[in-house]
Amino acid sequence: MARNKTPSFVLTLKLNTQKYQEDILNKRFKIGRLIYNACLAEEYKNYRLMRESKEYQKICKMPKGKERNEKFNALRKKYKLTISYIDSYVAPMQNKFKKNIDSLTAQKLAERALDSVNKLIFGKAKKVHFKKYDEDISLEGKTNTSGIRYKDGYIEWNNLKMPVVIKSNDKYAQTAIQSRVKYCRIFSQYVKNRYKYYVQLILEGIPPLKERKIGNGDIGLDAGTQTIAVVTDTLVNLIELSPETEDVDKEIIKLQRKLDRSRRATNPDNYNEDGTVKKGTKGKWKKSKKYIKVQMQLRDRYRKRAEIIQQSHNKLANYIISLGDNIKVEDMDYNALQKRAKQTTVNRKTKRFNRKKRFGNSLLNKAPKKLLNNIDLKLSYFGKKLIKVNKTKVKASQYNHIEDTYIKKELSDRWNYFNYKGKIIKVQRDLYSAYLLQNAENDKIDKNKCVEKFDNFLKLHDEEINRLRKMKKTKKLVKSIGI
Repeated sequence: MARNKTPSFVLTLKLNTQKYQEDILNKRFKIGRLIYNACLAEEYKNYRLMRESKEYQKICKMPKGKERNEKFNALRKKYKLTISYIDSYVAPMQNKFKKNIDSLTAQKLAERALDSVNKLIFGKAKKVHFKKYDEDISLEGKTNTSGIRYKDGYIEWNNLKMPVVIKSNDKYAQTAIQSRVKYCRIFSQYVKNRYKYYVQLILEGIPPLKERKIGNGDIGLDAGTQTIAVVTDTLVNLIELSPETEDVDKEIIKLQRKLDRSRRATNPDNYNEDGTVKKGTKGKWKKSKKYIKVQMQLRDRYRKRAEIIQQSHNKLANYIISLGDNIKVEDMDYNALQKRAKQTTVNRKTKRFNRKKRFGNSLLNKAPKKLLNNIDLKLSYFGKKLIKVNKTKVKASQYNHIEDTYIKKELSDRWNYFNYKGKIIKVQRDLYSAYLLQNAENDKIDKNKCVEKFDNFLKLHDEEINRLRKMKKTKKLVKSIGI
């Protein structure tokens, strides 16, 4: 019988490090990167051997079920794709670096490498990624009793003792730190022209409740790539995701262009006459001191943007759960939206070929999936969960509750036109989809509810559209809003 896992939350705190401690930590990060890459190379080799075997090919053709899973588990054990093997594999490496890396930290690195290979096996990834020379890596333990551990306001690890910074006015951190520490994770970040060092304490339980409130009632969410539509019985909103990143995005673009100019000036022989990169240039790129400096500035801007998105999503998630507790959204596959289109299509207006790029940049900059995960996490603190509606059964973007029909639309069609009470009305597509999801039960739209509440929805819808039109006079809106 499987044990119930106790809930956990993460508290990130700054470490007050001295120069000699930072040098030791940097050395340990480098050793950790080497250990991780060595373990990943070993397990990736075993994975390829398993894939090439005839036994693997036979099992893949078997129907899914218990017998197939048992054979797969036996095959993984045969080809040493197990925790017990990777722990024994990393042991002699750890022994060589035992003054810097303890056994539990080395095992955790090895098991993370195995997890990367397991994602290949279970189809959750297409390739593994080795840690590059200048790439950041975190180091963590398994318990708080040995290895990296927190004790009485300090992080202790192999003769290092570093104080943790908890501000006197940070009531949240002071309350959270009272929970039991499961294990610790140390990492560094490049912040404002220098590296700073942090610890993440994985704590048992749920985070202390601030001024978090949860509403009562049904909410329909239509989460797009750049916006989210929110519909309740008393409110209709169409909100752009993380608009606060606009200034940082401009800085990132400027720095990327600066890097490109520097790269072309330093490596003229790596480019063709038309400006494209020559083949066979891998490993032949020179980096000037100025280039490395700008590269570090760009890394800092990426960090800043990630923090802004996280803060923006936290505020928005708290706002949404304050409106209601029965939150419904379509179960979207955002990973599929990142992929390039396979079919070549022609634009019906310009008659030109459409680009095969899809929504990769929008999903990176707006992170809608992260917002939904955040909402689901916050609901769990109140014993609730985000209700994911089957998109293939509901088809909210195609349904017309007035005529009880399904009409497939182009992505560029941002408005629905309905013949309602003898006249043609215009309804924003995302808001209408959220309205339908609000009235969905058990993967089916309740038409009677839609009819009953439609007049109220139209009134709130028109108020929201008027608000967006006024906003457009002073601020540029994203194209997907359609205004």
